[in-house]
Amino acid sequence: MRLICESLQREDYLKELPELNFSHPLIKQKVNEIKWDSENDSLEYIKRAYEFVRDEISHSWDIQSEKITKTASEVFEQKEGICYAKSNLLAALLRAYGVPTGFCYQRLILGSTIDSGYCIHALNAVYIESENKWIRLDARGNKVGVQAEFSLYEEKLAFSVDPKVDEIDYPTIYIKPNEHTMKVLYENTNALDMYLNFLPVRI
Repeated sequence: MRLICESLQREDYLKELPELNFSHPLIKQKVNEIKWDSENDSLEYIKRAYEFVRDEISHSWDIQSEKITKTASEVFEQKEGICYAKSNLLAALLRAYGVPTGFCYQRLILGSTIDSGYCIHALNAVYIESENKWIRLDARGNKVGVQAEFSLYEEKLAFSVDPKVDEIDYPTIYIKPNEHTMKVLYENTNALDMYLNFLPVRI
């Protein structure tokens, strides 16, 4: 799929935002840690940051937690969040290092059948300077049936989209997190109830 940038100004994908609060001491500390481990190699930094969020930050539904996290620092501190929150943390870690990072979305069936309804799923798009291209990375978290990986040349996302059942792969790389996905985080207090009943179904 051909990705479409919301803005042609790459610096727009580097800005700090309320949800991407990468000047927070906890985020700055983690950035320095990943930077050290990757020996300041940009591609290695992106891969390590991605795998940290994917593997070390739990998806709230997977661990059946009622906790809701929103900002990058909250997600990092609590070590959990749904995809909306985890994509905020990954964007913050990458933007803090100077890597342009945006937000992408998919419309997916919430459960295993159409009867379960739909939801909007969040992931990230990252600009790889050495390749002069954007790639999508999904830090949702792997489990049985879900195996997302860091890949430069072949997308290995958490979910594939089936247009025959009205699932949608949105091609736009957005500068900011979607207002509907953020609103649902701020308006709810129980992550499990929110996940089952209140996730937006369209961007």
